Amino acid sequence: MTTPGSSAAGIPAGLAALNREMSKQHRDALDSYNANGEVAVKIAASVKRTKRLILLGMGGSQAVNRMAEPDYRACGIRCLALPLSEQLYTPIDLTDATLIITSQSGESAEVHRLFDGIGKREDVFGLTLEGGSTLAKICPSLIGAGGSEKAFAATRSLLISLALHQRVLAELGADPAAALRILQAPVDPDISAAADTLQNCETIVFSGRGLRGLAEGAALGAMELARMPAYALEGGQFRHGPLEILGPKVGVVVVRGDEPAAALCDDLARQTVAAGSPTVLIDASGQDSQSGALQISVGHAKDLAANLALLPPAQRLVIEIARRRVADVGTPIRSGKVTRVE
Repeated sequence: MTTPGSSAAGIPAGLAALNREMSKQHRDALDSYNANGEVAVKIAASVKRTKRLILLGMGGSQAVNRMAEPDYRACGIRCLALPLSEQLYTPIDLTDATLIITSQSGESAEVHRLFDGIGKREDVFGLTLEGGSTLAKICPSLIGAGGSEKAFAATRSLLISLALHQRVLAELGADPAAALRILQAPVDPDISAAADTLQNCETIVFSGRGLRGLAEGAALGAMELARMPAYALEGGQFRHGPLEILGPKVGVVVVRGDEPAAALCDDLARQTVAAGSPTVLIDASGQDSQSGALQISVGHAKDLAANLALLPPAQRLVIEIARRRVADVGTPIRSGKVTRVE
């Protein structure tokens, strides 16, 4: 007999749900990429015409948009990722812009409020895991495979959403080969030493340069699952004052791909190590670190492919940190899977 919040194997029900979602996320991400060519072509045609793309989302969906944002810019698109709530109350002019509204459920309060204000219009598209959702009914939408995830914190939905962005980017001319190779044969590094390194930290700062969106997603996961203070700081922003918080109880996780700022990421890790902060470098740059940080490497990847390579180990690290801190990890106390109020 199981107690409420536990599974038959003695694993917390929330943790078991997270594990189930992650076990199928690469397959579903590939299926999502392959099944959404028609809508991706429509989105790419709109973006090519407007040359301006606004990505709107909340929570993990906003983190995914931030992961994809640099790649759209690299295609020559004026791309900006904004929280949907910010658009509602301090709006940016959407005239002559393509919109992609990312919402796993397609039913969040902000999605409904946005369409109450703008109505149906050309050049507005959705990205969701629910084909029957309000979002998918109102506008042409990229639909992730496998339906909405059941676990509380976003894991599988993030990888699927990244794959859907990659499909649009492919239609804009970005080569998807590296991203598809990673989804087909992901590297699965051991994260136990990294979790040991961060074991006694009271808070963690996640940081990246080109991969700043990944840092934001990981910090969100740490707050949701480990119920601990966590911050996401773009690497340059971290250097402008917040270094003052460093010390033995403040952990740092730096995420790095093959990017122009790779050396700056390593130098930041060197500084955090020197300040006494337990530091982990989750790395897809293909380079060795000279920082003294614990390095977790997944080989060599750049751009969106680096996010696809590093997201799963970052997820597993966050979940392991949470497992060591929270008895009922994955079971929310104050939040729900779909936020229906603003």
